[in-house]
Amino acid sequence: MLSRMATTVLQSADAPVGATGAACCAPPVTAPLGVEDATALARSMKALADPTRLRLLSLVAAHEGGEACVCDLTDPVGLSQPTVSHHLKVLVDAGLLTRDKRGVWAYYALVPGALDALAGRLATRLGG
Repeated sequence: MLSRMATTVLQSADAPVGATGAACCAPPVTAPLGVEDATALARSMKALADPTRLRLLSLVAAHEGGEACVCDLTDPVGLSQPTVSHHLKVLVDAGLLTRDKRGVWAYYALVPGALDALAGRLATRLGG
């Protein structure tokens, strides 16, 4: 025979139960993020979570035509060209920038609509 305390612990371990005996939590009304969507969203958010990368996105967007050469981005952020190139590669891999190699230099541009799409996914999938 179980004690009253043990019975209470067993009941609470199974599922939350309200005063009426019904489950106290409502079921989801939309599908939660799947593994692939969560991974892609996290990759984009991780790329944006760095202050240098945010500045680089802003610098690229501020250039005429929304495109900038890596040689124009090193001085404003105060980092070496290899370090800036690494940050830009992360942004390209996250789908936020494009890269176009011209001779020895690489030019970067914002992917049209990428930031709006990211904001939309956040709002839609995370209840905004």
